[in-house]
Amino acid sequence: MIYDGIVIGGGPAGMFAAIIAARLGAKVLLLEKNDRLGKKLLITGKGRCNVTNDCSAQEVLQNIPRNDRFLYSAMTAFPPERIMAFFQERGCPLKTERGGRVFPVSDRSSTVLDSLQKELRRLVTVKTGKVKHILTEEGHVTGVETQNETIRAGWVILATGGLSYPATGSTGDGYQMAAELGHTILPGEGSLVPLEIRGRDCPDMQGLSLRNCGVKLVNAKGKVLYKDFGELLFTHFGVSGPTALSASCHLKGEGCKLIIDLKPALEEQKLDERILRDLDMYQNRAMENALTDLLPRSMIPVVLRRLDLDPNIQANSLTKGKRRELVQLLKAFPLEITGKRPVAEAIITSGGVKVTEIDPKTMMSKKVDGLYFAGEIIDCDAYTGGFNLQIAWATAYAAGSAAAASEAGRKSGYGRQWENNH
Repeated sequence: MIYDGIVIGGGPAGMFAAIIAARLGAKVLLLEKNDRLGKKLLITGKGRCNVTNDCSAQEVLQNIPRNDRFLYSAMTAFPPERIMAFFQERGCPLKTERGGRVFPVSDRSSTVLDSLQKELRRLVTVKTGKVKHILTEEGHVTGVETQNETIRAGWVILATGGLSYPATGSTGDGYQMAAELGHTILPGEGSLVPLEIRGRDCPDMQGLSLRNCGVKLVNAKGKVLYKDFGELLFTHFGVSGPTALSASCHLKGEGCKLIIDLKPALEEQKLDERILRDLDMYQNRAMENALTDLLPRSMIPVVLRRLDLDPNIQANSLTKGKRRELVQLLKAFPLEITGKRPVAEAIITSGGVKVTEIDPKTMMSKKVDGLYFAGEIIDCDAYTGGFNLQIAWATAYAAGSAAAASEAGRKSGYGRQWENNH
């Protein structure tokens, strides 16, 4: 069969782009190499699916550390409120939690996927199969070649994702297809990825979660690259959690450190007074027991080791100098970063198709007429909080609506205005 357009990739961007194009009247084929759609979507937000962030388009852009200007048109045309309305109008009620994070009321990502699949069943032809090549003639897309057949179409939307969580199908296939057509592919690396830390301190605190701590990422010269406040998790290799993941987006060069403020609500003088009260209360106890009101149990041996203090020394024996060191350590607990975890463990991929080779309003290739991009395959990534899925929705909307209204679509009599500007 001849289709108006083909969407390659059945993740959130691919599914939504196919729906948008089909709602504009295009005859769309969605191709997914997995045996089912939305495998990565199902694991987002720890299985709850952080659909978007309940904020303005401008606030989304402020949470995109690179290439935010490229996304201005797409994000303005399709801000968070529109994807929220899309799901709620289709029987997927949403709720907003801390930090503006939007989740389905069901707390199940399958609810979000069900809403998308319901629309797909109504509007789009879906097939499983791996695409080998995108076909072109005289600089224009003419279809795709799969493992089993050649399928003709006037346009193609490439939405194959990046390299994170390869078990879900994100194995960089789209990079190769785009490169074959002349696009520059920036090397994919982990963004929103846990950080590896030198030494034994993190393994000794493995499993400890800090809910409210201040975090600064500094480079070898002490310049602050990123600041955050929130949750941090110690692991056997280093640190994870929202603050560490967002800091990873800014990691540049060697010698970087993560500086943790363990008591962000207390200035140094107030913290010193607090420590004095605890030492007075537990003056005849060993230091490892005198700090139990101040610090989590698993952190105490690490702090004492950093201060070169015997855990059995009595609290009333702590010198003023050591108490001052304790205050400074709690306000600036340094962790030496040795690198990021592998890209396969990242939530999102940094890198992909170079944005200067894509039209920011339509997501169409500047090199091949009729080729569009959507989602993680584009070199754009954001912090945690629903912003990366919002990039997927916005770029998919831009690509799907532009593709359906393209010259190839008009020749087939498609591309009419989507009712009510939805």
